[in-house]
Amino acid sequence: MKSAGRLRSFSWFAIGAFYFVFAQQISLRAANGLSSGDSFVLVESLILLFLLLVGYAAMGYAGQSQREPLKTMGLVRREGWKREFALGAALGWGGVVACVLPMALVGSLVIRFWTDAHQFFLLFVNLLTLVIAALAEEIAFRGYAFQRLIDAIGPTLATLGMSVLFAVMHLMNTNASAASTLVTILAGWLFSIAYLRTRALWLPWGLHFAWNASMGILFGLPVSGLTVFNPVITTNAVGPIWLTGGGYGPEGSAVAAIVLPVLMIVLVWSTRDYAHRYAQPVIVPGGIPVDLDAIARRQHEAAMGTAAAPNEPQLIQILPAAGSTNGSSAQVSETKADDALTPEPPPRIPE
Repeated sequence: MKSAGRLRSFSWFAIGAFYFVFAQQISLRAANGLSSGDSFVLVESLILLFLLLVGYAAMGYAGQSQREPLKTMGLVRREGWKREFALGAALGWGGVVACVLPMALVGSLVIRFWTDAHQFFLLFVNLLTLVIAALAEEIAFRGYAFQRLIDAIGPTLATLGMSVLFAVMHLMNTNASAASTLVTILAGWLFSIAYLRTRALWLPWGLHFAWNASMGILFGLPVSGLTVFNPVITTNAVGPIWLTGGGYGPEGSAVAAIVLPVLMIVLVWSTRDYAHRYAQPVIVPGGIPVDLDAIARRQHEAAMGTAAAPNEPQLIQILPAAGSTNGSSAQVSETKADDALTPEPPPRIPE
């Protein structure tokens, strides 16, 4: 029975993976018909995001009877979700700084600025494109399909499998290499850990977006081999390929292969509170029902010294059964005892 459930989950994972490829082709064709030039990638990303949200929500509703499939997918509007996104953005920016700093210290960075008004318009379009594309990729690789793979083979193997698929998708990028593939696998692993620690997509989304935006827009370097996301700042990194990554950018360097594992450790440390709150194993009820909330409330009241005063004991009168001679004797004895305890009045003195 358990193996049948795992097989069913893997089947839905396969459907989700094929649907992602299908949605990519549809979004590409639709963008070709709707837009061109500067806004083409933005329109393509918007269509892809829409198709993924609708398609995976329908799968969750039909396959797993999810009442709120978008929330189950990881897009839950809970308290602190903005802080989760901000934490991911900070980690992504810090990781890119750690990759670029050795280039500036050991090699050299040739930087050019483009201050035309159109370039700043492209800067806005590119920022919007990167934030939407990062969300679409997170939904595809850390959303519905990833969750079904976890149900099928467990979180560890699912993380490794999705990281490999994430790297395979980037093999089609310009100047991809064995080194860039290894770094992309590590990046996919990092994003998966971010999801598993919070069971939501806000943290990996912020991490993914800030990583790409810092690489391309802030430092003007290639983003996974793409040079279309540096409209204002363009940087040419001079130095050995193991340091700069060559035409693929820092994600193809040995420095990134060292930075990403360190970033995983920092991520695990900085999300310990989130993991305690959201990533605990689900308790399956069984045995005697226990009101855990009531127990926790009583423990809190006891610790704070605010426990409610116990109720006054109530007297219970036990009456003898009808027709019981023992009961009558008891009543008589009790009456005599009461009379014995009652003081006699003083003798009356005759007048």
